Amino acid sequence: MPRMPTPEEPLRILIAEDQSMLRGALTALLNLEDDLSVVGSAGDGESAWRELQRLAPDVLVTDIEMPGLTGLELAQRIQRHGLPVRVVIVTTFARAGFLRRALDAGVGGYLLKDAPAEQLAAALRRVHDGGRAIDPQLALEAWSEPDPLSERERQTLRLAGQGMSASEIAAQLRLSHGTVRNYLSDAIGKLGVGNRIEAYRLARQKGWL
Repeated sequence: MPRMPTPEEPLRILIAEDQSMLRGALTALLNLEDDLSVVGSAGDGESAWRELQRLAPDVLVTDIEMPGLTGLELAQRIQRHGLPVRVVIVTTFARAGFLRRALDAGVGGYLLKDAPAEQLAAALRRVHDGGRAIDPQLALEAWSEPDPLSERERQTLRLAGQGMSASEIAAQLRLSHGTVRNYLSDAIGKLGVGNRIEAYRLARQKGWL
């Protein structure tokens, strides 16, 4: 269960955002609220994971795309380890696939970066209290088209889109070359495209990577 601050204690916030200017702006804006306090920040997912364990904040505010560990992967890791922290994603990606994966990972809030600052502050309070803060239209779209990819297909396709060969992917994921080829072939078939690059682009467009 999340920590329940007393009325005199502000909510303790950790910010994970790889753009330093935006990270500073979010920190300054949230610290203007009497009942919110940014206790730390991180510029990549692995640093955020270490800070989560060190600081034990009430709420994590995270971007999706970050070096090392994405915001979605960070939320999944929090869920697996059962950390008592609520997660709010603030991103530029208005993609139903990303939101669906976020909800599956137990994320309580999904906001776009162009949302007003007061909306973010209100979302943090709502999510900490056990509610959700998600754009209704985006939430509706998230369940209109299911993600057909398995986690392994997603991993191999993401690496293929970065220009890695099947052999390089196999080495990184500690799989056989044939297994990687099978995952890529299955992903291409499920998405109904001609090759791995087309599959990568379509999956990115849908928010499935």
